[in-house]
Amino acid sequence: MMRGGFERKSKAASEIPSSSLADMAFLLLIFFMVSTTFRKEKKRDVVIPEAAATKKIEAPRKDILHLFVERDGSVFINDANVPIEQVSNVVGPMYMGNPSMIVVLRSDAEVPYRFVDAVTKELQEARAVRVTFYTNVEQRITRQRR
Repeated sequence: MMRGGFERKSKAASEIPSSSLADMAFLLLIFFMVSTTFRKEKKRDVVIPEAAATKKIEAPRKDILHLFVERDGSVFINDANVPIEQVSNVVGPMYMGNPSMIVVLRSDAEVPYRFVDAVTKELQEARAVRVTFYTNVEQRITRQRR
């Protein structure tokens, strides 16, 4: 039986070509770098109280929880508005998930004490034992230079 003289010289490749995998990975990397947005904290118009002595917190950013108290009594936890009565419900699970977390209480110098007291009681209820009050940075720098 004759086939007509045509014979297949190469067979189909059974391997997946890997020469373009690096190019695809590089393109995916560029895509994710370009399309990712980073959340920035909102600037709060807060007059920071001054203190006679302060100490800089030496902790990673992931271990710091920022809690803002404004003049009207509104509380913001990492830019999310939370009623004062709910502070312990929000901070409690966060603190249990990360026991090395430090709560930084940033309040305006003109905030009535009743709001700060209510927030500290909510933090006690949440069993947050590492709480610090934020003070004026410029004052801290000038005092360190003396």
